[in-house]
Amino acid sequence: MGVFTSVASWSASADSLLDVYRKAQARDPVYRGAVHVLQAARERVPQARAALLPVVNLVGANGQQSGQASFSQAPYVDRNVRTHSWNLQLTQPLWRAVSWAGLNQAEYQEQLAEAQYRQAEQELILRSAQVYLDVLVAQEAERVARHQVAAVEQQLGLAQRNFEVGAGTVTDVHEAQSRLDLARAQAVAALSELDNKRAEVDRMLGEPVGSLSSLRDTSRPPGLQPATLQSWTDSAREQALQVRIAQAALDVADREISKSQAAHSPSLDFTAGYGNNFSSGSISSPADIMTRTRAGQVGLNLTIPLFAGGGTQARVREAIALKDKAGEDLEAARRLAMTQARQAFSGVTNGAAQALALESAIRSSKSAVDANKIGFKIGTRINIDVLNAEQQLYTAQRDWHKARAETLIQGLRLKAANATLDEADLLAINDLLELTKP
Repeated sequence: MGVFTSVASWSASADSLLDVYRKAQARDPVYRGAVHVLQAARERVPQARAALLPVVNLVGANGQQSGQASFSQAPYVDRNVRTHSWNLQLTQPLWRAVSWAGLNQAEYQEQLAEAQYRQAEQELILRSAQVYLDVLVAQEAERVARHQVAAVEQQLGLAQRNFEVGAGTVTDVHEAQSRLDLARAQAVAALSELDNKRAEVDRMLGEPVGSLSSLRDTSRPPGLQPATLQSWTDSAREQALQVRIAQAALDVADREISKSQAAHSPSLDFTAGYGNNFSSGSISSPADIMTRTRAGQVGLNLTIPLFAGGGTQARVREAIALKDKAGEDLEAARRLAMTQARQAFSGVTNGAAQALALESAIRSSKSAVDANKIGFKIGTRINIDVLNAEQQLYTAQRDWHKARAETLIQGLRLKAANATLDEADLLAINDLLELTKP
């Protein structure tokens, strides 16, 4: 049928879940942006350390001063003076409490950035699996819809032949035609949904994706280890990445207090310099006496903050309030992680049970379809009975594929809630796939 031409045009070679994930690592702009953010964050420690290391500057100047001057009430005369100089200056901080606090804070900021990047990694794994399995679910729904159309077409043809020979009623024909129209509409909707889900993969990868390997009918989601909910929620409370991020943010906020308080502390710098200066004269002197000087100097600069208009105290109070807020965010992150772990655990256990029940329903529905077809032929069943049995079968098949995919996703979310999700988990799902043959 014409509405299914785009399905038949898929590539013969199928991409596995691992293929899609590795392409996403190289092409997904959200993940690549997180990589660049981490690279930028890693430069904060060297920047903070630089405030404690020597600073050396070479300063040069070249100038000319022109004007008029009058000496002993004589008429004004033009004066031109040339100058040039260079000076080498060194400053070595000996004690700067603010800089030391800033370095300590920068180290925690780097830890925060590392945790945020790790979260971006896990989100990429989840997004890759989600869009991939969404396509598989839509792909199976579209396949089931096509088979349903074919089955209803066959049943319509049978009803028409029975009506023509007087063995059936016109009601059977109209009922089958109605079901066929509905099945075709559902097939178009399923194909549209499949196109939409494939577009999500294309958006992630930045290029059209070919056919995708589907789940084998015999595949089963991996079991949970450990198998108790309490173990997962306890681990999530401390190990979830959003908890680690919130904890790192709290540490950064605590160091901000130290840095703000350090503004009260004195600072001590060692300074040294050497320079060369030349002047052709002075615009305020009648005699042009050229001078050249070379000089070096060493010293200590001590700065003791006395009063800053109350700004330092205000910044300390602000930092304390922000730390308290970060503490509340940490508690919120812990509660969220435990909730997510609980929901994912329930999704895995209930999804596995649902998939098992639907698998049994498919077997029963197939038997029901066969029995109703035989009954229709011998007159103990009517056409609507066959159509209803087929509808039940195809609904069970569609829901079974969806339940299996959702169970796999919930398993990944459960591991993400405990910060243990990695590429090996995708590899485990990859082993459950086979080449899709529309």
